[in-house]
Amino acid sequence: MDSCRLEVRNISKSFPGVRALDNVSLKVRKGSVLVLCGENGAGKSTLMKIIDGVYQPDEGEIFVEGKKVHIRNPIQARALGISMIFQELNYIPEMTVEESLFCGRWPMKQGSVDWKAIRAHTLELLEQENLPYSPTMKMKDLSVSDIQMLEILKAISIDAGIIIMDEPTSAISEREVARLFDKIEDLKARGKSIIYISHKMEEIFRIADDISVLRDGKVIDTRPRDAFTIDEVISLMVGRKLENNFPKRQVSVGEVALAVKGLSSEKAFKNIDFFVRKGEIVGFAGLMGSGRTEIMRAIFGLDPYTSGEIAILGKKVSIHDPRDAIKYGIAMLSEDRRRFGIIPVRNIRENVGLANLRLFFYGGYLHSAVENDTINQICSRMAVKAPSLSTTVEELSGGNQQKVVLGKWVLCKSQVLILDEPTRGIDVGAKYEIYKLMGDLAAEGKALVMVSSELPELIGMCDRIYVICKGEIAGELQREEFSQEKIMRLATGYEKMTGVRQ
Repeated sequence: MDSCRLEVRNISKSFPGVRALDNVSLKVRKGSVLVLCGENGAGKSTLMKIIDGVYQPDEGEIFVEGKKVHIRNPIQARALGISMIFQELNYIPEMTVEESLFCGRWPMKQGSVDWKAIRAHTLELLEQENLPYSPTMKMKDLSVSDIQMLEILKAISIDAGIIIMDEPTSAISEREVARLFDKIEDLKARGKSIIYISHKMEEIFRIADDISVLRDGKVIDTRPRDAFTIDEVISLMVGRKLENNFPKRQVSVGEVALAVKGLSSEKAFKNIDFFVRKGEIVGFAGLMGSGRTEIMRAIFGLDPYTSGEIAILGKKVSIHDPRDAIKYGIAMLSEDRRRFGIIPVRNIRENVGLANLRLFFYGGYLHSAVENDTINQICSRMAVKAPSLSTTVEELSGGNQQKVVLGKWVLCKSQVLILDEPTRGIDVGAKYEIYKLMGDLAAEGKALVMVSSELPELIGMCDRIYVICKGEIAGELQREEFSQEKIMRLATGYEKMTGVRQ
């Protein structure tokens, strides 16, 4: 199937102070996957939002099935057979699963919403995809990976000819990734066209038929997958060679900053013992649903725990909510930064200063000059790329959003930083910058806890790794013991089942 289903010609788009797209042209063949690569801010999501009708191009043309079209909004895009799964999860927490799946396209019967048809179709879709959710379950009660799978299901259920997937595997497990890739192969066999945005090289070379690389709003190169190497793709994305993907610094460790003993929750985890010292980066590995995030949420006061102790610098503390955690010098980057880390419609200044208003309010007044100077220094140190502090955070790339969240906690002078999936949804160049910032913070004597589903980054950045399996610590590995195989044996419970440690 070589015929072209979608073509964009000479698309350009500018925002205040930013040339987001510059004369971009692409083709997507029927029954194929075009993977779009590029650093955050390269223009990938902007281009996809133009195809989806969210943005209007300043210049250029779009053709669907050879016919020129003007896509004025997402409703028109759906009518043209275009469906999009966004990188940042878009859902209404109070909606049920069935309401979310059919939002904006309610089937009607005699002038009313046909809830019976919605229930039947929802049950059919959930059974078809083997998803164990109730149609009446509320979205707020689902995990990030659950919501991501439902977003994928919603896009597929529309039966679109062109499906855009923006980082669809950023929050789902390996088993769910395998299921998604099987679904993509099925869609290809049915003649569907997929535009797939990803920063994960193993995914790109597993799923792509063609690869296009964007940099600074321009298409740098497009080739069949087999005509690229991984090193070539990375070099084209960042415009330079990254000599060391994980810039781990050798840092002298100090006293124990955080110690956790016997921490248990009724359902999520039990008997968690670990510590992290000043200057250390300690990793937490485990499969999705193993309890890693739940442990960190309990330490930060987001969720209650039933028993156990938390000590900061040798002193036992009582943490009931995040205000207590912040008071004791603990900070946390959530795995879902849009839901828990940022206020998207507020600007950079407001987001960075949110947890630090006491620094700028005194004498009954907000001292704006002090606020601006202080936050400018933090943003400069975090290398946040934006036209100004007045830029809303939703306008920033994923990597820059993460730097804003990190800057907020650095400004708090937090001594213990819990980083839950700190590089999720950001490109290799931005990841490198986050890793460097982590190394700088460790060198200053901060204690870092890094939760990650990406084993290479845990191995590359951590001094020690705890592996969680079914809510318990399955093992602790020193740096000289690190290997993906050892971590996975512990994470899957293999060593516990067999009694063999290799």
